[in-house]
Amino acid sequence: MNSKQRAWLRAQANDMPCQFHIGKGELDSEIVTGLDEILTTHELLKINVLKTAADPIREIADKLAEAVDADIVQVIGRRIVLYRFSEKLAKKGRSLALPY
Repeated sequence: MNSKQRAWLRAQANDMPCQFHIGKGELDSEIVTGLDEILTTHELLKINVLKTAADPIREIADKLAEAVDADIVQVIGRRIVLYRFSEKLAKKGRSLALPY
């Protein structure tokens, strides 16, 4: 993903509400499954990390992105934005059209 695409995705995520919250619990298979389902149906995901989270936010973002095979678009404050291309949405014509 290049910087132009990342900037475009940040702009798309700007007005999006947080769709997922992560607290003090460990990143287990239920969280990964939930994130995977959301990324399959939406491609772009905004996550709120609560203050009770034990790990640093950047570390949480890296773990999540690796677990669901997604790209980190942005980590700002306690918010993480992830993107993963969805073949399912592309077949339906509802995929995000990234700029080149």
